[in-house]
Amino acid sequence: MGEAGILSPSAVRGERILVVGPAWVGDMVMAQSLFMVLRRRDPEAVIDVIGPKWSTPILERMPEVRRSITLDVGHGDVDLLSRWRLGRSLQGQYDRAIVLPRSWKSALVPFAAGVPHRTGFTGEQRYVLLNDRRQRNRDVLDQTVKRFVALGVPADESAPLPQVPHPQLTLNADSQRRLLSEHELHQPLIGLMPGAEYGPAKQWPLAYFRRVAQQMVDRGYQVVVLGGPKDRPAGDTISERLAGVVNLCGRTTLADAVDLLGCCEQVVTNDSGLMHVAAAVGTHLQAIYGSSSPRYTPPLTGRADIHWLELSCSPCFERTCPLGHTNCLNQLDPARVIARLSSES
Repeated sequence: MGEAGILSPSAVRGERILVVGPAWVGDMVMAQSLFMVLRRRDPEAVIDVIGPKWSTPILERMPEVRRSITLDVGHGDVDLLSRWRLGRSLQGQYDRAIVLPRSWKSALVPFAAGVPHRTGFTGEQRYVLLNDRRQRNRDVLDQTVKRFVALGVPADESAPLPQVPHPQLTLNADSQRRLLSEHELHQPLIGLMPGAEYGPAKQWPLAYFRRVAQQMVDRGYQVVVLGGPKDRPAGDTISERLAGVVNLCGRTTLADAVDLLGCCEQVVTNDSGLMHVAAAVGTHLQAIYGSSSPRYTPPLTGRADIHWLELSCSPCFERTCPLGHTNCLNQLDPARVIARLSSES
């Protein structure tokens, strides 16, 4: 996988599909369900995915994806010139494009590439950029993953949808052994993910994560805290003076996190990108929801316990609590999560 290059059409027997991927880790993981459906319909299809630079390690763990193509623009940047140049470099290489984001800018690359069939949901006046515009039926497409899959099948087959497969990221056993040795980790291992990029209304109190960590250490587990550099202080708060708790926030790559989550017996996690990664490697989840809803973005796995109080004020889908109390998370007692951890161990 890597940057775009000229492909020989004669070397490809199936349909050549270009997917413009989403900008969030969790959404990119869920997009694998679409890739799986595309390959199920055409086993010889070639699927290349455009995404941010960070997404390459995730896409490399999806056997359905041949190649990741980096769109080298900042998160939220328009940068039409870079998008146009990337599209022109891909001319003649694809039969179909599927645009997962609903923004105007996201549809520019396939248009510039001259992809003959360009599918996406109606939004932001994309009338010229897309020539297969779909209306989003919120009653049928009530989850993010369903919206993604619907764009991969003919419009007349999207209601009802075909069965939506769960993402399955591959693991690297050699990497797992190296990471366990390098960070002096042992199994059984419990993972904690206290971060949520969206905002504090999706973040369970750190004191509650710390209580879970203490209980699991007392029961003979080692605990690892995972997240990005921004989560490092949170990991310090959870692990401070707790023997048996290792804070790896900001100390691993995304590929490392995939393999470490595959080493964990269970994880306790906010509704975050790493939650979806953990689901996709088959680890049992204790998934905590506050301002978001498990009906909309559930972990795509049969191995998850959902903790959601479903208060009258939730889901509000806000970054911070508009009422100022964040009761949807503060009132979710850690004893409830600990009890489920113990019953599943």
